[in-house]
Amino acid sequence: MLIIAILLLIVGLIGLIMSAMMFGDIGIAAAIGALAAILAGIGFFIVNKRLPKP
Repeated sequence: MLIIAILLLIVGLIGLIMSAMMFGDIGIAAAIGALAAILAGIGFFIVNKRLPKP
């Protein structure tokens, strides 16, 4: 789960940077998608800390 969280955070940060280079509605949509990836990565990170290790 930790790998998924890290990958989502990386993809979200790259998407946020790329959305700054886009114009108009497409840039806003890309920023929303990037923020969703960042929030999902944070969620996976929190769940990974709370689940018991096998």
